[in-house]
Amino acid sequence: MTENEVSYFIRGAIYEVYNGLGAGLFESVYAVALEWELRNKGLDVKREVAVPVEYKDNRMDLGFKLDLLIEDKVIIEVKSVAKLEAVHHKQVLTYLKLTELKLAILVNFNVANINEGIFRKVNGLNLPTQEGS
Repeated sequence: MTENEVSYFIRGAIYEVYNGLGAGLFESVYAVALEWELRNKGLDVKREVAVPVEYKDNRMDLGFKLDLLIEDKVIIEVKSVAKLEAVHHKQVLTYLKLTELKLAILVNFNVANINEGIFRKVNGLNLPTQEGS
């Protein structure tokens, strides 16, 4: 499956979770629910995947963790905040750089309209782009 095909399943799972749970819960609730939805779609899902940081040939295991890694291709970073800040977008881009993966989805479940909470991030691009635009 390509990253875009995986992304299609992720977007569907996000809608399922949002419609089932609504807004305002902890991020961990949404992450577990997304994991469940994606596994039920037959996808390989890993939760809280450690991301090592290498600096000048020194590997540092610092406790950075991806919320979800789907099919070893797409990162999902789950948020439940009043407003996504620039640092949230930068965090996901950094995860892409560190893992050398191509695609990530940043999702904020604490929104009135879930379409406004889904952002697609591509390795190498610095502009936040909203999913579907």
